[in-house]
Amino acid sequence: MRRREFILTLGGAAVAIRPLAARAQQPERMRRIGILADERWPPIDSLKQGLRMLGYVEGQNFEIVYRFAAGQAERYPGLAAELVALPVEVIVALGTPASVAAKRATEAIPIVVQTGDPVAAGLVRDLAHPGGNVTGFSGQAADAEGKRLELLKELLPSLSRVAVLVNPANSFSLFALDSARSSATALGLRLDPVAVSSVADLERALPALRNDRPGAVLVTADRGPLMIGRTRIAEFLTTNRLPSIYSFYEQVQAGGLMAYAANYHATYRRNVALVIDKIFKGTKPGDLPVQQPTEFELILNLKTAKALGIEVPPTLLARADEVIE
Repeated sequence: MRRREFILTLGGAAVAIRPLAARAQQPERMRRIGILADERWPPIDSLKQGLRMLGYVEGQNFEIVYRFAAGQAERYPGLAAELVALPVEVIVALGTPASVAAKRATEAIPIVVQTGDPVAAGLVRDLAHPGGNVTGFSGQAADAEGKRLELLKELLPSLSRVAVLVNPANSFSLFALDSARSSATALGLRLDPVAVSSVADLERALPALRNDRPGAVLVTADRGPLMIGRTRIAEFLTTNRLPSIYSFYEQVQAGGLMAYAANYHATYRRNVALVIDKIFKGTKPGDLPVQQPTEFELILNLKTAKALGIEVPPTLLARADEVIE
């Protein structure tokens, strides 16, 4: 090959190589996830761990944008609209009110919900074939409220009357009340619903509990006022010697007596992260079945039991997945 031809060939090769090198050095695409919830819930950190295991590094190839209603459900439509306007690539909505607001805000952006009954809330067609732009997780099993009442009865054999804190603005909280009613008859329990639609309602509802003196209190699953006010609820019930059972670990951590709760940390680390990964890779949310919890935990707070003057039966203590002392 002549020298001139060799130089031209070499130069052409260099030109061909440079664009490839430039493309290889371009930063990874930044994916944006929107979180719509009442507050920053600890399992969100487990979601980040799960995403990291799948190759997503916060600040490098994904970011999370938060919108919190802080116990004011009426803010959800506006907050959902903000996430849509940014836009985000996927919305993770925690709780029924947040999930409904997200669905009403967009039919295009994928939504991963975590709610009690997504079919009854009108979020999906059915669990196996959600359709549309929504998939996610049904946070409660159908018999969970019955199990909570059974645990209360095991702890307090003479129990006959249970007050039920319920948020009328949350459709699942009402569903939970109906589920509890169907189980109460078999256990010989009378249920007295107490409505709490906002954090402010707690200051009216809690004194009513003190005056009414039920044998125990069941706090239904709600990410609104019943979760936001968990410390206030736990402190009040303990001070007034009212045993209680909850749907979330954080409520026992805040001082509640016991909870029968789905393991949300495991769910978010494994399942929610994997669903988001599939959506990022092109799977339509409506083709991903809504999953139901398979792993529940019994959490006991022995410090609270002592303050209430309750001796936890050894059989119940032996079944506990976690004991707070």
